[in-house]
Amino acid sequence: MSTKTNALLRVCRFYYEGFRSMTLGRTLWLIILLKLAIMFLVLRLFFFQPVLEGLSEQEKQEAVGRELLR
Repeated sequence: MSTKTNALLRVCRFYYEGFRSMTLGRTLWLIILLKLAIMFLVLRLFFFQPVLEGLSEQEKQEAVGRELLR
């Protein structure tokens, strides 16, 4: 078990040191994360509407059951 923990610790240190020494990479990661956040926000708003919102528990169960059987 200690060899797995030791290997995991070495991998974590490797990535930590790599990200710590980045200069341009930090800006690029920030842009990537910002684009992902915007993309998922837009997807959530326009494509994944809450279909079961406003229904009671019984109505939700029946709606899910109908969709599963269909």
